Amino acid sequence: MSDSQHTHGVDPTGTGYEKSDVSVPWITTIALIVIGVIVVFIVILNEYFLVTKERLVYDTVLSTPSAALRELRAREDEELHSYKVLDSAAGAYQIPIDRAMELQAGEAHERRLKDR
Repeated sequence: MSDSQHTHGVDPTGTGYEKSDVSVPWITTIALIVIGVIVVFIVILNEYFLVTKERLVYDTVLSTPSAALRELRAREDEELHSYKVLDSAAGAYQIPIDRAMELQAGEAHERRLKDR
């Protein structure tokens, strides 16, 4: 055998590095796979963080109404669903909203029948 076969890929002068053993496509492929796995892992962790954050905000802020909101809702319910005298001299009375809607619909129906 000749000396050229034993020194395949090695600089015959003895300086530099061995270029034949490095497979750039293989290393690039592995690097891309590792980067892809890391990116997928980051996306999954980000989605998990967002879902957990939304659940925490809902549990701490949105699921328990404040005392002021409960009081407001109670006042609204009372205003919308009760009878009350507003001005007895003028004959102004408050009636529940459901009853007021029935009366208005009945009056509108009677007007429509008269117009025919």
